[in-house]
Amino acid sequence: MPRYKLVVEYDGTPFTGWQHQTNGLSVQQAIEDAIERFAGEKVRIHCAGRTDSGVHATHQVVHVDLAKDWRTDTVRDATNAHLKPAPVAILSAESVPETFNARLSAIKRHYVYRILNRRAPPALEATRVWHVAWRLDSSLMHEAAQSLIGRHDFTTFRAAECQANSPVRTLDRLDVERIGDEIRIYASARSFLHHQVRSMVGTLERVGAGRWAVDDVRSALEAQDRKRCGPMAPSTGLYLIGVDYP
Repeated sequence: MPRYKLVVEYDGTPFTGWQHQTNGLSVQQAIEDAIERFAGEKVRIHCAGRTDSGVHATHQVVHVDLAKDWRTDTVRDATNAHLKPAPVAILSAESVPETFNARLSAIKRHYVYRILNRRAPPALEATRVWHVAWRLDSSLMHEAAQSLIGRHDFTTFRAAECQANSPVRTLDRLDVERIGDEIRIYASARSFLHHQVRSMVGTLERVGAGRWAVDDVRSALEAQDRKRCGPMAPSTGLYLIGVDYP
């Protein structure tokens, strides 16, 4: 069967998350339903990284097998036509070998977390940023973030319901920068634990607010204890922005 790689963008606000759920519409279901309507067959798509309810993506990657050998522009455009008015778009579609797997073939995933750091609340992006009204020191946040770089046991920053076999991960990048009233936190790794990025962001916010010292982040990591993690940041500010393949 022909296999297609799709790059997907979506606003996660109205969805229950990426994966099929019984309590509402998921991004996965929206795309599968749209493909079924144009292709006339039930399909199951597979993604590079599952996202939680409220999490967004500018570059999610999925693969799908179809019975017919469709033109790639038809797969993209016809799926988009049937996705309306859901806030999901297929940015590109390409034919790939059957050996390509959106999840298993990925060698690195990239996220950004957006914090709106100003007194006034957001009027336009309330569901797309974390609004923090008190002043944050982004330089201290970046300094503290560097202690998390490398291969570690990230139990402290792992959700209790995480199903990963091991809490050990290698974090390749965790950079914090300020652009005007916005603080952006970039995270890159081959794979992440459930809630790892949001847990790290919530902990770094404590440093930026002056409630934690820079060294407290390293101590929390070394404790390997979920209770030592800062409050988890909300899902609204998190975006999957890229997936690398060989």
